Amino acid sequence: MAIYAFWNNKGGVGKSYLTFQIASEYARQHPEKKVLVLDACPQANSSSMLLGGMFNGESKLGDIHSAQRPKKTISGYIDERIVSPYVSPKKGADYVVNVSSYNERVPSNVYLVVGDEELEIQASRVLAALNAGPDDSWRIVHLWFRDLIDDILNSWGNVDTCVFIDCNPSFSIYTELAMTAAERLLIPFSADGSSKRAVKAVLSLLYGVTRHQGEAQSEFFLSSNRYRMSFPQIYMYIGNRLTQMNKSSASAFKTVVNEIGEEIWSVWTTNANQFCIHPGGATTPTSKRAFKKMFQYEVNDANTASVVSGALGIPIAILRSGPKIVGGKNITVNQSQLDKQVPNVTALVSCIE
Repeated sequence: MAIYAFWNNKGGVGKSYLTFQIASEYARQHPEKKVLVLDACPQANSSSMLLGGMFNGESKLGDIHSAQRPKKTISGYIDERIVSPYVSPKKGADYVVNVSSYNERVPSNVYLVVGDEELEIQASRVLAALNAGPDDSWRIVHLWFRDLIDDILNSWGNVDTCVFIDCNPSFSIYTELAMTAAERLLIPFSADGSSKRAVKAVLSLLYGVTRHQGEAQSEFFLSSNRYRMSFPQIYMYIGNRLTQMNKSSASAFKTVVNEIGEEIWSVWTTNANQFCIHPGGATTPTSKRAFKKMFQYEVNDANTASVVSGALGIPIAILRSGPKIVGGKNITVNQSQLDKQVPNVTALVSCIE
């Protein structure tokens, strides 16, 4: 089993879209495994796509959110943990749903802890629990999401499972809980200057990377070291929605991709143990070229096909070309659009263990 988190300290880079696509494709490639998605983002976009997309998925999401308490969402679980902050009630399995019962386009081995906007309201109460109770309350509270995952896996008899966590861009308390639960980090980014700054923030907030003498490190980094808690290892950094030219990202985009790669390469040269070598047993990269081959991935922009995939809740690997009805309008998906992205997604997922 491995637990992956999608996170970048910037919105709009496609974390939720990639969570939807990668979890669905991983389940398709590995029908013998269970795939668990934990939606730790208040916007619940990955939940919406998994449950059926912009229209059907949003409706089903609303039904789940308005159901009698305790809600079968991540916020329902947080409510229960706020009542019992330092001793797990071991009821996490009560908060997971089978996605295919809501959206038959998603493989039947995909399960979801549904996202919930109430996370924002709960954040202050979670923070309050950090400063009360036993001396190690910080450590106990930061393990809530890991407790949730463990409860679900135990209810399944610890069958072979792959877990994906969709995170909010903000390094809020629920993002910190996600980082503590995760074992491996997937860093999506878009090809722009703000993405470069956001990747720098990831390296600083999560791994304590500083660039100036005397620069402060994050409380999360310091407290995680204090309690000897592990950090997720960098598994991939993924350029998302890149413009393609000659089977590679266009030159302007490539320049930004390379700049971001340089930032992550610099961490590798000083602290390689922050990275997860894959596949297991592979040779550790000894050159920048080998490093990029192992850790850098690109997902090309599929334009209309990407929009239709998310809006209808149809994983792009099984989306077919032709006319589609989206919001009452006829939209055509061209095969050339699918050909831009589907091979990227299937190849990327084949590298996830």
